Amino acid sequence: MMLISIIGFNGCRNTSDPSGWSSSKVDKWFMSDDWSGGWNVKPDSSVNSREFAESYYKLKDRWNKAFRFLSEQDPSDLEPGRYDIDGDNLYATISDYMSKDPDSAYFEAHRKYIDIQYVINGKELIGIAPLKKAERVITPYDTGKDIEFMTVRDAKYFKATPDVFFVFFPDDAHKPGLKDGTSSPVKKLVIKLKAE
Repeated sequence: MMLISIIGFNGCRNTSDPSGWSSSKVDKWFMSDDWSGGWNVKPDSSVNSREFAESYYKLKDRWNKAFRFLSEQDPSDLEPGRYDIDGDNLYATISDYMSKDPDSAYFEAHRKYIDIQYVINGKELIGIAPLKKAERVITPYDTGKDIEFMTVRDAKYFKATPDVFFVFFPDDAHKPGLKDGTSSPVKKLVIKLKAE
């Protein structure tokens, strides 16, 4: 009986559910790049490794399809528009634009989708804050477009370049497309991954 209890305890401890992992195990898994499907772009330091690990194991098939798409495509060859990967569960959009003044934009958040954002060409700044730091709703949540706009307090700003990608979960408010110094052209890929 004692042996069965020990085996059962060890089995629970070695679970593949990252919610029970230690911080060091999460970090080791995250740094291993086993999840990347061979895509050689690194996650930005702003990506929450535990939230990413938990979402990856919960929605492994979608994440694997997303990273397979990223590793098998040359995004610089893709024209602006939508690219279905798995219907509405998973799709990519490509857009070209000029980076904008931070005062002309608001923070946004999504409830149904996780964003993977990657600057293919150019550079921009992205503001990031936990959704709980929202101060004022500018545009209420639109179910059809899965977006709401707001102001936030205590945001941090990160440089987005072709060297890194960003992941925004439903509890992340983000303000992408901002100019880094002067306004400049940006080509960007956003993968929308259904969160449930």
